[in-house]
Amino acid sequence: MNYRTIGVVEMNSIALGIQTADEMSKAATVDLVMARPTCPGRYLIMVAGDTGSVKSSVEVGRELGGDQVIDWFVIPSVHSMVLPALSGATIVPRINALGVIETYTVASCILAADAAAKAAQVDLIEIRFAAGLAGKSFVTMTGDVGSVKASVAAGIEGVGESGPVYSHVVIPSPSDDLKAQLV
Repeated sequence: MNYRTIGVVEMNSIALGIQTADEMSKAATVDLVMARPTCPGRYLIMVAGDTGSVKSSVEVGRELGGDQVIDWFVIPSVHSMVLPALSGATIVPRINALGVIETYTVASCILAADAAAKAAQVDLIEIRFAAGLAGKSFVTMTGDVGSVKASVAAGIEGVGESGPVYSHVVIPSPSDDLKAQLV
C-alpha cells in the first residue's frame, strides 16, 4: 500500500496496547499497519490512512492509553522510504557514507528517519526498533558525506519534543566488512 499519513502510539503496557489498537482501528477509517509488542515490554501501534482519520485514531489511542503512552506522532506526508525501511525491505545499491541516529523510543526514531529522508538525497537502509535493543531504536542511511551529515542533523531536529536522541554518528567511508553487515 502507498500510505501518505501514518500515526503511531507507543505504550508501556502490552495488554492496554492490544485494547488500544482495537479501539484505534474502530475509531476511524484507518489501516492497522502494525500492532505488536516490543522491548522492554512495550506495545507499538501504527495506523495509516487519510490525515483526518489518522489524527482521530491516534487521539483515541492517546486518550485510552493515558499515562501508559510513552510516545506518539502523526506524519501527514510520510517519506516513501520510511515504511520499507521499517520492514527491512529496502534495497540499497551501494553504501557510501553511513549515518546512524539512535533514539530512546520507536516513535522518535520514525520521526527522525522521516525528517532525515526529506532533508537530503539519502537512502534509508533500515529502521530497527526495540527487539533486543532495550526499547531503543535506530535508523541507518547512506549517501554522499554532505547529504548524510545534513540528513542526520535534520533527523535529530525532526525528533522535536519526542526526543531525546541517544546518539548519532556519520562515518564518511565505512569499511567493506561493515558494509557487508548492513545489507
